[in-house]
Amino acid sequence: MRVCVCTVVHHPEDARILHRQIRSLLDAGHEVTYIAPFRACNVTPWRNISPVDVPRATGRRRLHALRAAHRALAEHSAYADIVLLHDPELLVGMPRAVRRRTVVWDVHEDTAAALTAKGWLPAPLAPLLRPAVRRLERRAERRHHLLLAEEGYRDRFTREHPVVPNTTYVADTPPTPPDDNRAVYVGHLSRARGAFDMIEMARLLAPEGIMVELIGAADPEVRPALRDAQREGLLRWYGFVPNDRALRIVEGATAGLSLLHDEPNYRHSMPTKVIEYMAHGIPVITTPLAPARGIVEPTGSGLVVPFNAPEAAAEAMRRLRKDQDLRDSLASQGYKTARERFHWPVQARPFVHHLETWAGAYTPGERPALSPRTA
Repeated sequence: MRVCVCTVVHHPEDARILHRQIRSLLDAGHEVTYIAPFRACNVTPWRNISPVDVPRATGRRRLHALRAAHRALAEHSAYADIVLLHDPELLVGMPRAVRRRTVVWDVHEDTAAALTAKGWLPAPLAPLLRPAVRRLERRAERRHHLLLAEEGYRDRFTREHPVVPNTTYVADTPPTPPDDNRAVYVGHLSRARGAFDMIEMARLLAPEGIMVELIGAADPEVRPALRDAQREGLLRWYGFVPNDRALRIVEGATAGLSLLHDEPNYRHSMPTKVIEYMAHGIPVITTPLAPARGIVEPTGSGLVVPFNAPEAAAEAMRRLRKDQDLRDSLASQGYKTARERFHWPVQARPFVHHLETWAGAYTPGERPALSPRTA
């Protein structure tokens, strides 16, 4: 099977796109053409894919990148059995040559709800754009196949679509128990994701010899504050690091941070970083969003702190630092849960199977009916 994968919004080394989905397709013996902003992100493509470079869509500068992506899709979809899109923007104005192919949209987030967390989008525009986004989703559902990253996304659609959770790789053997004076964060840095809370947390903990390490690209709004805090020696900010290397930095830390705010887009999405911390035997410190709390508390794999409360997060870190038995217990339970429930290869098989089935299910011009959702 020949698969054409495309993103202009995500980093080419995005964990879900490259390290999980594309890797799974390659492992299954399929060919992958990957359309992504390699040069814009200073990324060297993997040797076993066919890379196609396009500009990156950032902030309000998106039109040039989308046009380039559509041209690339029109050219390379002709050789593909199936086209896998990762950005809802790519569904707008899709070339006819692409629409004739089997197209799959991988739904990463609640697009309409996420508008309020887009720092580059003027706040008054979010409620105006939300109906248009919902119409785009309904049209995509009628025309294409959908994969959902979360069970909580089902209610946005009228038909049944497979869910491929955004889990992670979990080692066969438990990692070394955490024993560093470090709190770590892996993921994009923005106000809504708790960037300013983590900076303040670092300010509170630095005099005690506890280091906060932040791994990920940052929104323009928070970059100056991150640079200033790093210059003061309050924290370490690594910038974007590929997922596999980022998780090696995480190993051995005292705690993994997920201080997301109470935003609509986060209320029904499991933060992948929480699963990644658990998989690496690191206690979690998380805000009380239902998906994260619903994993961390019942399994005893971390501590829950209030929203917008860096003082509470700092106190949780102090508690973990002082209590080795608690630290080891949370780490052990987290790893055990991740291994049993969130090991990516378990999801990789149905993901590849769905694409294989759709790619061979019908000839061009035909489209099988999707069964209505059951209650």
